[in-house]
Amino acid sequence: MSRMISVLLWSALLLVSTVADAAPANTGVRRLALLVGVNDGGPERTRLRYAATDAQSFSQVLGELGGVAASDRVLLLETGRSGLLEGFERMKRLVASSKASGASRVEVLLYYSGHSDETGLLLQGERLTYGELRRALEGVPADVRIAVLDSCASGAFARRKGGSPRPAFLVDAGSRVTGQAILTSSSEDEASQESDRLGGSFFTHHLISGLRGAADMTRDGRVTLNEAYQFAFHETLSRTERTQRGAQHPAYDIELAGTGDLVMTDLRATSAALVLTDSLEGRLFVRDEAGRLVVEVMKVAGRSTELGLAPGRYRVRRELDGGLSEAAFVLSEGRSTQLVSASFSSVLGEATVSRGGPVDEVGQAVPGRRRLAFNFGIVPGVSSNDWFARGAEVENGWALGFMNHATALKGGASLSVLSNAYGDEADGVLATAGVNVVGGGMRGVQASSLLNVTGRDQRGAQLTAGVNTVGASMRGVQVSSLLNVTGQEQGGVQLTGGVNTVGGGMTGGQIAGLLNTVGGTMSGFQVSGAVNQARSVSGLQLSLVNVGGDVSGAQVGIVNVGKVVRGAQVGLINVADEVHGAPVGLLSFVKQGQLHLELWSSDIQLTNVGVKLGGRHVYSTFVAGFDPTDRLQRYSLGVGLGVHIPLGTRFWVDVDAVGSSVHLLREPFEGSNLLAQARAMVGFQIFPRLAVFAAPTYNVYFAFSPEERRDMTRFTARERPLGEGGSMQYWPGIQLGLRI
Repeated sequence: MSRMISVLLWSALLLVSTVADAAPANTGVRRLALLVGVNDGGPERTRLRYAATDAQSFSQVLGELGGVAASDRVLLLETGRSGLLEGFERMKRLVASSKASGASRVEVLLYYSGHSDETGLLLQGERLTYGELRRALEGVPADVRIAVLDSCASGAFARRKGGSPRPAFLVDAGSRVTGQAILTSSSEDEASQESDRLGGSFFTHHLISGLRGAADMTRDGRVTLNEAYQFAFHETLSRTERTQRGAQHPAYDIELAGTGDLVMTDLRATSAALVLTDSLEGRLFVRDEAGRLVVEVMKVAGRSTELGLAPGRYRVRRELDGGLSEAAFVLSEGRSTQLVSASFSSVLGEATVSRGGPVDEVGQAVPGRRRLAFNFGIVPGVSSNDWFARGAEVENGWALGFMNHATALKGGASLSVLSNAYGDEADGVLATAGVNVVGGGMRGVQASSLLNVTGRDQRGAQLTAGVNTVGASMRGVQVSSLLNVTGQEQGGVQLTGGVNTVGGGMTGGQIAGLLNTVGGTMSGFQVSGAVNQARSVSGLQLSLVNVGGDVSGAQVGIVNVGKVVRGAQVGLINVADEVHGAPVGLLSFVKQGQLHLELWSSDIQLTNVGVKLGGRHVYSTFVAGFDPTDRLQRYSLGVGLGVHIPLGTRFWVDVDAVGSSVHLLREPFEGSNLLAQARAMVGFQIFPRLAVFAAPTYNVYFAFSPEERRDMTRFTARERPLGEGGSMQYWPGIQLGLRI
């Protein structure tokens, strides 16, 4: 025993001498963001198309230019009242953690895109009043709080009883600001509008364009709160004056104090930049390689403008003096690219009709249609539509033929041998042995053997032996043998032998032979033969490999990867930032959990080493040991599962069960035995990365043959015989050790 104590003292001195000091505290500004996008306002509200997309775009610009790290952004898509309130609680915890780490100032930004009315936010049929929202926001103990609401009548949130907003923003270049700021997309009695042409809401689109540099009026490489709001106000007002719903007036309520304005984005932080030179002028529409409109700016001659964008390929369209021109460019990492007038080439404008009638969201007229109850189609150009409509847009009720095509189908069915094609919308049933294509929205069923395509929203089902694709949101069922694609939200079930992919959130289930992927929140279940992936999960992922962001529910597979997990991870390998629940697996790597190296001596072996890894309360452990007094002839290897119980700030208890096999060096990995141990390790934390512990143990050694019988302990053990010459020893023991 004296030898064991001396070894422990020597190990303790060695470890203490190598313990490094903690990293210096963070003394800078830390910025946090809660971003919420909810398309579903309830059964009495028209479902939005771009609320979730707007929240994701706002999150992206904050990450690229706003100084908000990915771990400091909480993105909630298609959430309800309780989910939003839980988001505020997470913000409180992040603020407390930031201040504890020494941040000199903490700023919190709330962004909401979705439905609301004059009394509160509408989240999936639930209401959060503006009073509750204001109390939740003010309950976040940050130095600066900024709220951006892009929803109808959101100006009511900025309105205060018995007073009015402060008259102006602060304008000097300092940054010592405290207080609260509220920006809303519309006044208290106006509708906030979204646009298919923009692929988002007017207000958020122009606010993001401003944050990317279009609002930098001082050309100092930074966009302040004042500049961003003024740009978004004027652009939103200008671009909504011609819409059917009328002009939209953003509002604000500012209660900031200090020595300067608040910087929202720093263009100097971007890895690539687009410089609009002095001579360039016109309204510019910049789209990325996927065709998404990322920036819109009215460029005036005489001053340059710098836009902060991610590296990649882009196209830009310019409107100037009634003409259109286009240019293409590539932004490279760490470089600025200049755009000049000579970069553009003229293009033809789209044909429009301007003789009265209804107008679309940008004031262009919509031509009338001619309704023909029935169409017989042979090939494009040879059909009853072509004979009777003579080139006009046609809406059919029924269609039959080899190849059917028209502008729209309303209330009937289109049956063909080769294809059904409708340029605008379809309401009914499309069935073919070939391909179904709808350029706009679809209500009903598409059935084909090769391909079903809907350009915008689909309400119904797609069934094919090949590929189903929906450009916007899908409510219903997609069934295919190869591929199902939904560009935005999916409500219902996707079932395929190959790949299911949803660009936005998913409510329901996905079943695939190979891969399920969801770009937003997965609410329901994902089951696949290989990989499940989602930005966040509320439900179950079951596959060989599961990858999620924040997970509320369970991941079951060989490999599970998440960020903040509220529930369980069950697999061979589990990876997460935080687990509020149980990671059950062979290897569980949790950033805010257990990862320790332990050295100890016991009554069985003088020298032992173990690794513990897992969540805050559940861990797995891997142990190995040998005894120098036995001339290194015997060693053991084992694995176990346990529970960590904190007792205040210094003390803790680990209770676990460990199973090991004992081997002889001359016969490695041979033998038929089992050493089972139950341990209760009581520890005291000396330093953040150094603790001592003592553990009473109860041990049972099973020797399944006479050759495996050994004297396992320095203490007295009881022994019982087992069948066929085996034996069982059992005894209480002890361990003393160090944890790093």
